[in-house]
Amino acid sequence: MTLKQSPGLGGRLFRVAVCAGIAAVLAACGSSPRAPVENRSTGGVSVPRVDPATLPGYEFRNKPGYYSVQPGETIRSIARNNNLDWRDIVRWNSQWVPNPDQIEVGQVLRIEPPAGSVARAAPVAPRVTPPASTTPAPRVTPPSDAGAASIALAWPTQSRTIVTPFDDVKNKGIGIGGREGDPVTAAADGTVMYAGSGLRGYGNLVILKHNTTFLTVYAHNSKLLVKENQNVKKGQTIAEMGKTDADRVKLHFEVRRNGKTVNPLSYLPR
Repeated sequence: MTLKQSPGLGGRLFRVAVCAGIAAVLAACGSSPRAPVENRSTGGVSVPRVDPATLPGYEFRNKPGYYSVQPGETIRSIARNNNLDWRDIVRWNSQWVPNPDQIEVGQVLRIEPPAGSVARAAPVAPRVTPPASTTPAPRVTPPSDAGAASIALAWPTQSRTIVTPFDDVKNKGIGIGGREGDPVTAAADGTVMYAGSGLRGYGNLVILKHNTTFLTVYAHNSKLLVKENQNVKKGQTIAEMGKTDADRVKLHFEVRRNGKTVNPLSYLPR
């Protein structure tokens, strides 16, 4: 999915990366504001929709506490990458980002609190001191983050026809052909991070978070069957295939590892 970052997973999301994380997915996702799935510009080079120098806040480019939006990024992915709450970024930039679903590649965002403002603190569970015991507690080895380094995915469609291959420039995922209304299923157990149509170029979109490392993206659906924060199982139908914001019926499918798009065929069964 080429992310010529325009609006993104901010407002409703990505109302937030990836996007990873997106991206701290899609050192995700993640994401977070709008961006087209495929880059159809001449030569496959992402080009901002407007000249960044004409946007308010450009004078703060490269200054401490400010950040220039890169292709493929969204307010949510920028927030994750900087350990921030995406709503803080929206609040700190409200004077020149009236719509968090519309940010441009090259646009400058404040990512540190302005004077007199503080960032939202993540909730911390109170520390509880256990009662004294004469019996030594058994030694417990903390569980590892199973599946964080690798993940076993299933094909998200019955079809195996690749109509647009992954090339990391024009197409950040793969396009899988099919028929209108074909079931789109979760490639692995996960939680619905985003479900909506607010990201330009994706149409009706679902983003699933599987663990601290991996996200999967399902775009161009005709109908969404899940809601944000819903837990889903591998193989569960989450949408119906369609062609919203696409030139034909297909599923645009992405895999994001630590916020970076990778070739889904490297993780799908042969």
